[in-house]
Amino acid sequence: MSKILLETKNLKKSFNHSNGSIILFDNLNLKIREGDLVALVGPSGSGKSSLLHLLALLDDPNKGQIIINNKNTHDFKVFEKDELRRENISIIFQDNNLLTDFTAIENVMMPLIIKGENKKSIFKKAENILKEVKILNRSEHFPNQLSGGEQQRVAIARALISGTRIILADEPTGNLDHKTSKEIFSLFLKLKKLKKTIIFATHNRELANRADYKLYISEGNIKRANARK
Repeated sequence: MSKILLETKNLKKSFNHSNGSIILFDNLNLKIREGDLVALVGPSGSGKSSLLHLLALLDDPNKGQIIINNKNTHDFKVFEKDELRRENISIIFQDNNLLTDFTAIENVMMPLIIKGENKKSIFKKAENILKEVKILNRSEHFPNQLSGGEQQRVAIARALISGTRIILADEPTGNLDHKTSKEIFSLFLKLKKLKKTIIFATHNRELANRADYKLYISEGNIKRANARK
């Protein structure tokens, strides 16, 4: 059986609102295994993005524990979270978060440049991944010269280049047409075969049904449902 790569124990997240405290999750217990392809589904505002931010260690729970690759992050300092994230997690943000002063290929190269890898080697890896997501012809363009869908493909390529074991994606196909969405999902299936763990929030019912299973979020509860193949 595949090892557990990401786990939450009694996780709670709430925030204060003018009408009182709103609880997103309470006593949330999850076990995500190596190679799992998981769809987070639920209505807008249900907490899909918030859960991804917690799992990415970009936000702190009110209580509970998040365990990544057998490391309990409960008492981690900021630099320890940064290091763990850099080595284990790639994030595809809903709003892309591309660096506006850098070209598409430079944006894709950035995670490995930060790690100090050889630039020639990084450039070749970036070209190959941009080719995979079918946007190599726009590699020298800046983000403001790209359409929303093209920017999203660059963001996906940037997440893939790091080779991390966990990929967290917030609406990764939200700005893409049907054909390109299927192509991106095919990439996820290839990564799954390489034992990558992928958790993606989506409103796309077709893609959610092709995941290994769905986590349905509604009114502070999460229920696991088998996806239809």
